[in-house]
Amino acid sequence: MNVLHVLFKVDGTEYAMPAADVVQMESFTGATPVPGAPSHVAGLVQVRGRVIPVVDARVRFGLPAGTQSLDSRVVVGQLGERTVGLLVDSAREVLKLDPRTIQPPPPMVVEGAKGFVKAVAQVGPRLVMLIDFPRVVGEEAADVDGQR
Repeated sequence: MNVLHVLFKVDGTEYAMPAADVVQMESFTGATPVPGAPSHVAGLVQVRGRVIPVVDARVRFGLPAGTQSLDSRVVVGQLGERTVGLLVDSAREVLKLDPRTIQPPPPMVVEGAKGFVKAVAQVGPRLVMLIDFPRVVGEEAADVDGQR
């Protein structure tokens, strides 16, 4: 059975997470910095009356922070009772992925990716990294959210 995924880009690489874990996507207009927060926490944003932490995917993936553009999006995900945003370069596609096209990542990738990539899907000629959303947003995000 094909599973619907939200695709997004970070530094030109395509990533995906199950659409069932995504609450919504928002344009990124900036975040309020939080003193003492981990460097990958971009800050807090207000989404439909709720204040949520936003994790910068570029920084979390070990890339330099990027310049925000009109394409920048916050992918808002739900982790149990917690709501967390993931700042990405762009997010415009929702796609059904055939489980037969999904494979575990090669061991070399697993080591370098710190467990952020849990599988790789082949979509035509493209390779899409399926992220482990809870691991990407990390324990630090839970502390910032204060709902752990």
